[in-house]
Amino acid sequence: MQNIYLDHSATTPIDKKVLDAMMPYLQNKFGNPSSIHQLGRDAMDGVDIARAQVATFLNSKPDEVVFTSGATEANNLAIKGLVKALLRQQDDKYCGSFHIITSTIEHHAVLESYKELGEEGIEVTYIPVQQNGVIDCKKIKNAIRDNTILISIMYVNNEVGTIQPIGEIGRMIKKINKEKTKNKNAKSSSKIYFHTDATQAVNFLNCNTQKLGVDLLSFSGHKIYGPKGVGVLFVKKGAPLVSMQKGGHQENNLRSGTLNVPGIVGLGQAIALLKENLAAKNNNKIAKLRDMLITGIQNNIPDCVINSDLPTVAPSHAHICFLGVEGETILLSLDAYGIAVSTGSACSSKDLRASHVLLAMGISPETAHSSIRFSLGKNNTVEEIQKVLKVLPPIIQKFRKISPLYNK
Repeated sequence: MQNIYLDHSATTPIDKKVLDAMMPYLQNKFGNPSSIHQLGRDAMDGVDIARAQVATFLNSKPDEVVFTSGATEANNLAIKGLVKALLRQQDDKYCGSFHIITSTIEHHAVLESYKELGEEGIEVTYIPVQQNGVIDCKKIKNAIRDNTILISIMYVNNEVGTIQPIGEIGRMIKKINKEKTKNKNAKSSSKIYFHTDATQAVNFLNCNTQKLGVDLLSFSGHKIYGPKGVGVLFVKKGAPLVSMQKGGHQENNLRSGTLNVPGIVGLGQAIALLKENLAAKNNNKIAKLRDMLITGIQNNIPDCVINSDLPTVAPSHAHICFLGVEGETILLSLDAYGIAVSTGSACSSKDLRASHVLLAMGISPETAHSSIRFSLGKNNTVEEIQKVLKVLPPIIQKFRKISPLYNK
């Protein structure tokens, strides 16, 4: 059966050029990069090249790039590592307990980290989103207190694809930090650090850390046609951070453990291909296919709710609720035709609760349970979208006939 893969937000197929770059480090160049013999040096050369490739992409310095096992670890290190570092150096310049800010639609790696810090006595504010899933920067500004030390806002939402105004938020924080420095009578001169989870953004958007104004930025290799099990945390020079795991002294003492050399090399190659393949050209192709899919669904299936507000989302995302039919039923039916989609975040696929992202956007639990996330990639074709549009309407019609939730 033909396989049509429309779940690129969960993971992407590894690019052949990425795999080719990795193979020598799985075979002949297998040394531990911490070893000083030739095999170890060969392995470290691969790591150094990848670090330079990532730094070029992020417009950062190579020593500001920390390799991790993925974005989840990078998010945990960024958030908990920074707060714990500031707790260790706490003095009179800080006003009481610390305060941190995030949004209600973050990935669970961020939300759970904030929850844990909240349970340890850190004050936490969760910023709501507008109906289209975009955060109002004024609400972030109004939430900032004298003791605010960290703001974490994701660049692109993993479920509905909403793009957040990271650059605008970065400029706002920079201005506030300057005002704090100038105001000698301020109750607190603590700097506000800014982190973004850019996992879903790297494929599509400018991740120039200088322009974004971020101190910390996270992403994974497997979302950009690279390997699983490897990720990056950008740490701006001067940002305080302590390691979350102990052992060796790898990654400037920020991430102990033997480096995943093949994965790191593969991630570096995937980053290099983003420029080589002209991401803008791929983005245009993907967006046209996504729009074709949405238009076809709207024209052939009544009572659908498009949750991805097209002017404000990444080109890959089409998040849709099919009223009266459970999302999981649709997913399994499409899977029987060789079509892979998702009901939301793959990380929460076993969670029976309605998506926290959709609920935060004001969508009812009943409607949220009827959602499907289509996320397209650079290898999808017009023929594949046509196949989906042929198969999907009869599926929805069939299950609506027997659904007690659909009475039209």
